[in-house]
Amino acid sequence: MPKVTFIDLEGKSHQCDIANGLSVMEGAIAGGVPGILAICGGSCACSTCHAYVDDAWADKVGGPNEIEDATLDLANDRRTHSRLTCQITMQPEFEGLVIHVAKND
Repeated sequence: MPKVTFIDLEGKSHQCDIANGLSVMEGAIAGGVPGILAICGGSCACSTCHAYVDDAWADKVGGPNEIEDATLDLANDRRTHSRLTCQITMQPEFEGLVIHVAKND
């Protein structure tokens, strides 16, 4: 399983193994990553799984589709590499992905 490193709001790293085909959000919830709330359960209806894809990974992960982009308008402190982690599906080439958790309250 690919490993993903989450950096929380306090700068602490959390490593999670996330199976291919699962969302990054599902891996964060299973791994107890603080700050990924996922209130809508991954249906792209809220922004409580908002995070920033590390600059080094942004091109590989890609940007949001139209629905995710509209939902990101609800997020606090949206940035260039903002994504909803429920919309990033794990794949083998994401081994080592780094995600910075946004303030999701």
